[in-house]
Amino acid sequence: MTDVRSINCTSCGAGLDVLGGGRVTTHICGYCGAELATNADYKVLRKFADMPRPVSPFHIGMRGRIKGVEWTIIGTLGMEERWDGQVWVWTDHMLFSPTHGYAWLTVEDGHLTFTRRLRGVGTRVWMSERWVETAEHPPTVKVDGKRYKYYETSNTKVTFAEGEFNYRPEVGQTRQHITALGDDAMLSFSENDGEREVDRTEYLPQSETFAAFGATPPPPPATVHPTQPYVGGAHEGFLARASFGFAALSVVLSLWFWLQPGERALDVRNIAVASLPQEFTFDVPRTGQLTRIRINSDVRDGWAFVEAYVTDPEDRPVFETGRTVERYRGVSEGERWTEGSGGSTIRFRPELAGPHTIELAVSETGKWFGSGIRRDNRAAIGQVGLTVTNGVASGFWTLCLAGLFVAFGLWQHAGRFLHDLRRWSGTDWTDED
Repeated sequence: MTDVRSINCTSCGAGLDVLGGGRVTTHICGYCGAELATNADYKVLRKFADMPRPVSPFHIGMRGRIKGVEWTIIGTLGMEERWDGQVWVWTDHMLFSPTHGYAWLTVEDGHLTFTRRLRGVGTRVWMSERWVETAEHPPTVKVDGKRYKYYETSNTKVTFAEGEFNYRPEVGQTRQHITALGDDAMLSFSENDGEREVDRTEYLPQSETFAAFGATPPPPPATVHPTQPYVGGAHEGFLARASFGFAALSVVLSLWFWLQPGERALDVRNIAVASLPQEFTFDVPRTGQLTRIRINSDVRDGWAFVEAYVTDPEDRPVFETGRTVERYRGVSEGERWTEGSGGSTIRFRPELAGPHTIELAVSETGKWFGSGIRRDNRAAIGQVGLTVTNGVASGFWTLCLAGLFVAFGLWQHAGRFLHDLRRWSGTDWTDED
């Protein structure tokens, strides 16, 4: 616990608590705005008048535990940044611990963060304004094995000061900060009287911190702070892994279905197009399964429209459809290419078992010669082939199911992705062409 004693302001006589330990150099009176030099018998150095008091649920003298250490609020700064017509305001509270020294508790848009000085890194870990301005990609630094990428350059101004500080804050003073953001913290690089300073800021557990200091929490913040960690669902990782696992299983099942050979019911080859239309009969032994009709052809350098008309054992029409079969060739930049397979597939689910009839006809044809192919008078198509297979399986629906599982798994990761986008939304780095 801190030994609390008090003094009277040497300017207005108000009683002021002394809470901040032996390294405090400045005490600013909250009543008259006088800046008192603690190492010169609290001599008045100057006065700050008409300072707008910032809104904060914390005040000087409050005590609470952060990261297992008890801290006392000994000072308050109102802070402001202006850029391009926009204004950002926040409150910095200086903290003191007899065992851990000094730190900052910051209140910004309802978020609480904790900042401490990184000692001994200013000479080996530094991000300068020149580096930022000349870099083609966002500058990065590493501290304790963690990577921090450039976030923004800001010029902050003190608008209010009250309490004890281990340095001399100046109301109206503007100071440049270059920040770099990591996965769980932010580094701030600044210079003060020629001395490099590197601070590390991390996000605090909000409800726990407000309760520790006995402060009334404001409404939940509507924004995401750059240092705010992602809090996912309790089973988010398990659900994502399970979804991808089921997606892989569904793909395997789809392949298995497609690879089932079925039962061949008809196989007729080398049917002259000149002999069409013709009827062919095939037997369907059972219902409830798919039947596949495959039409092949020797079409080359052109296309043909093949019509198929299927009737059931009672001579009732099952369906009538048409398919375009095509195959093209050509030469492009010295390389030969081909396009099209010359075949087409029809699948249907018979409602009756027994002999079915299919009638084939070719109603239209056309020729097309690609670059580098010698023209000839050969017909676009001369022969067709017909195969019918019963009891085939389709992997289409299990493949669709795999897609749904993948989408659900990605959705589990989308929260973290969107959270990171919001964390980085305030960066001023732009990639220029």
